[in-house]
Amino acid sequence: MKKVICSAKAPKAIGPYSQAIEANGTLYVSGQLPVNPSDGTIPQTIEEQTHQCFANIKAILDEAGYGFENVVKSVVLLSDIKDFAAINKVYADYYTEKMPARLCYQVAALPMGAKIEVETTAVK
Repeated sequence: MKKVICSAKAPKAIGPYSQAIEANGTLYVSGQLPVNPSDGTIPQTIEEQTHQCFANIKAILDEAGYGFENVVKSVVLLSDIKDFAAINKVYADYYTEKMPARLCYQVAALPMGAKIEVETTAVK
């Protein structure tokens, strides 16, 4: 059975999709942009943007009863692959052991002029 997950502590979807879907013990979190849900702003630096993405992911994980320890895969989209080392430093704040599988690549552009977007899959 499919369940829609929506957290008021994460930004609303900017298109026709859900923040997350839970199905059969797996949580599929849509790509999270670094949008502050309280005022719609995006921080300036890649480090700040990465932290905001993870704050949004945490809000959705919490809403669904999951945690970062349940994450099995992340997909990281960057507007500039030169930010790879900087995002890795922030990423390591959230995943300290039993790291999830990950894909990270540069894209031509991201919505709202963001430098990063992170998609997450978690399993109980």
